[in-house]
Amino acid sequence: MGRFIKIIGAAVAVVLASGAAEAHTFGLHGAGFEHGFGHPFGGLDHLLAMVTVGLWAAQRGGRAVWLVPATFMAAMVFGGLLGLEGIALPMVELGIAASLMVLGSVVAFSFQPPLWVGMSMVAAFAIFHGHAHGAEMPEAASPVLYAVGFLLATGLLHSIGVSACLLARRKEVFATFADRAIRSAGAVVAASGVLFAFL
Repeated sequence: MGRFIKIIGAAVAVVLASGAAEAHTFGLHGAGFEHGFGHPFGGLDHLLAMVTVGLWAAQRGGRAVWLVPATFMAAMVFGGLLGLEGIALPMVELGIAASLMVLGSVVAFSFQPPLWVGMSMVAAFAIFHGHAHGAEMPEAASPVLYAVGFLLATGLLHSIGVSACLLARRKEVFATFADRAIRSAGAVVAASGVLFAFL
């Protein structure tokens, strides 16, 4: 637990010390449902974060399997509304990079906090992800359709993470290997967050 806190503290320090990342192109024009649905698959930062949320939810087990992804999606909608209304949120891109570092770390260390702590954590990061895309919507031709598409894609990516974790652990003979593979994937995601913070 103490080691995990130190790693998270180091990740936050890296984010605060880095320059603003430019992982998004704001102001999409003519964006509709298909653009919203496809966007998470084209943005590596979002794709990794959303799949990792699913991995950690399944790794955590129990009610977290559905509560954690649902919390992320609900908070992402809230963040999207903030962006849509033009309400500023400081260091959005750095918050997204931090989400990769922290979410990847919780998977890598198989961190098992109380459920409300995990839900609060993913909600905080989801606001940054939602805000980044809400800020794009005013110039989109169909912001509602874009949002619906993006939300459905998010749910699909969460499901991919959950399914990958649960299927990997299904056979006991592969359980140890699967656990190592999942934790290694988390470490890769955390490392990618550091890279995004400096891009």
